[in-house]
Order: sequence, then structure tokens, then C-alpha cells
Amino acid sequence: MSVPSPTLSSYGGPTSPDALVLMLHGGRPHSQEPVGGRSASWLRSAWMARSIAGDLGRAGVGVSLLRYRQRGWNGGAGATADARWALDELRAAHGGVPVVVLGHSMGARVAVHVADDPSVVGVVGLAPWWSAQDPVRTLAGRSLVAAHGRADRITSFTETERYVRRARTVATSAELVDMGRLGHYLLGEAGRWNGVAVDSSLQALGISVG
Repeated sequence: MSVPSPTLSSYGGPTSPDALVLMLHGGRPHSQEPVGGRSASWLRSAWMARSIAGDLGRAGVGVSLLRYRQRGWNGGAGATADARWALDELRAAHGGVPVVVLGHSMGARVAVHVADDPSVVGVVGLAPWWSAQDPVRTLAGRSLVAAHGRADRITSFTETERYVRRARTVATSAELVDMGRLGHYLLGEAGRWNGVAVDSSLQALGISVG
């Protein structure tokens, strides 16, 4: 099976942004299937990107969404390589502006693995897929916000709590936003998810909210 290259899509925002949000979509634990334009995980993040780009753009922040080469985590090597490629691309295009990595599910897992990139100032994880094997050392000097619903049956609220507690030992700040009875796919009360994404990203960038 041929594997396509990763791609970056931008969603409005200023021509010369003061900061950037790099969005990372979800995936599967194991799959070598290419991420196509009909991928539900990619489409969900693309929908969110379009929804939040206006608010972030008015604050001088650009939004880009990575499409991985393959749908699966597959041990992490491929997805993290794609994310590091995306960070390099953004740096080449916009210089050393600060970047927040905003990931959903598997995307949040990828985010914490690449948070040690020199451009990254914070990670925002929505319904994240984290475990005891995921690093926190990459968050040294960065901020972390995790938002998770207690009705999530795909990833674990409890594991997110544990990860955030570990992150507090190294991160500049680490916060858990309890989304109550919301589930995994960001569809229920989408406005609340979008609000957390925008507010947490601006907070990580040191931009006043509201």
C-alpha cells in the first residue's frame, strides 16, 4: 500500500500571525490505512478548525490542521514524525512564532510526544488518549490543558486525571477541565468544546481571553 505524504491545511487567520494553533486529529490504535478526505477523525477536526478560526484569527492566531499519512498510532513513530514535520513547516513559513498543539483523542497523544519542539508553548488535549507510557518530560516549560467528558467510552477520564497529575511535576501549569456527561466525539455541545479549545489556546499563548 502506498503511503501519501502528510498535509497541512490552513483555516483563515492573519497573513502574518503572531502565534499558531496546530491541530492534530484522532485515529486508531493500529491501522496502516491512509487518511483520506472522508476520514471521520480528520473531518471532525476540520469542522472544529473552521469553527474556531475566526475567534483565534481576531486575536492574531493562525490555525492549521495536520492530516497524518496513516490512521493508526502504530507505536507512535509515524504520527509523531508527521507532527514534527508539520511544526518544521510552520516554522519555515512563519518563523519562530509560538505554537499551541491542539489534539483530539490520538491527536492529544501525539501532541505530548512532540511538545518538546522549540516552537511549542502549550498543549491542549480534547478527550485525550493518554496512558502511563506517555511522557510528561516533553512538557517542561510548557502548559497543559486537558478537557474530558465523564461519558467518554473510547478514552479514559481517569487516565487523563492521572496524566495531568504527572504533568504537574514538570509543566508550568496543568489543568483538567471536567466536561461532565459529554462523550468522546466532540459532537455533543460542540460550542463548549470549541470554547475550551479557543480559551485554552489563547491562555497558553498569554493572550487575554474575552
